[in-house]
Amino acid sequence: MIEEYLAYITNVRRYSARTQAVYREVLESYFRFADTVTVTDLRNYEVHLLDDLGLGPKTVSLHLSALSGYCRYLVGRGKMISNPVRLVVRPKQEKRLPVFFREEAMSRYFEQTKATPEFGNYDDKLARLIVSILYNTGIRRSELIGLTRGSLDLQRRQLSVRGKGDKMRQIPLIPVLCEEISLYLQSVDERFAFAGGNDSPLLLTGKGTPLYPVFVDRTIKKELGGVEGISGRKSPHVLRHSLATQLLDEGADLNSIKEMLGHSSLAATQIYTHNSVEKLKKVYLNAHPRAKNGGDYGNQD
Repeated sequence: MIEEYLAYITNVRRYSARTQAVYREVLESYFRFADTVTVTDLRNYEVHLLDDLGLGPKTVSLHLSALSGYCRYLVGRGKMISNPVRLVVRPKQEKRLPVFFREEAMSRYFEQTKATPEFGNYDDKLARLIVSILYNTGIRRSELIGLTRGSLDLQRRQLSVRGKGDKMRQIPLIPVLCEEISLYLQSVDERFAFAGGNDSPLLLTGKGTPLYPVFVDRTIKKELGGVEGISGRKSPHVLRHSLATQLLDEGADLNSIKEMLGHSSLAATQIYTHNSVEKLKKVYLNAHPRAKNGGDYGNQD
């Protein structure tokens, strides 16, 4: 049934290759531990993951989510009466606010890397464009890698992105990003002496091959390393968080941000409101007269 289920999430649910690999690994791991799927087996497996393997709550919850999807599939086909994973209490996870880069820090990066006589080689243009697309559109790393020339409509200033669940969405492009993409494409055609068709990758490495996850991650770390105001984790997802946070701070409504990021539900987008609330708290504590007095009631005369 495992292979049948994996074929189902591949061909029917259209899960990404990464998700398929994770689900396969989880199911194989579970059935090496237990022969059946009962509440007792699942609870023992959870303890095994936490105590024996030392996995974190988030990873354990991912295992349970994958197993729950498998059980729902079996219930739907009459192989199980109910989903036992629903009766397993998941480990408590510490809620962490999304990490993000401040607007002034990103502006500093783009100022430092803008086109100059020294900034003329292909690799530099590609690296800056990777950062620029991720930061200005908020797309995921996998979505960036999957972009083709056909995804781009410079005349209408928009990008067609294939997201999770094979869902398509349209993302507006700011003029400066359109110009940067256009100049980059000229460099591609000059360097590789071909005009790619609509199915050709939008971005190519210096060797003329499509981007891949490790290449993108290394590029982000290298480009943002050493930039004043940018510290901590440097990843495509942090750039995505940065755009969402800034849009919210500038007054964009949650539904619009949800559509742009390709979230399946508003709950996933609402996490960005926490950063704005924390910012508001700091402003309040610094500006409110009672807060500045440490909460003192003041003179009662």
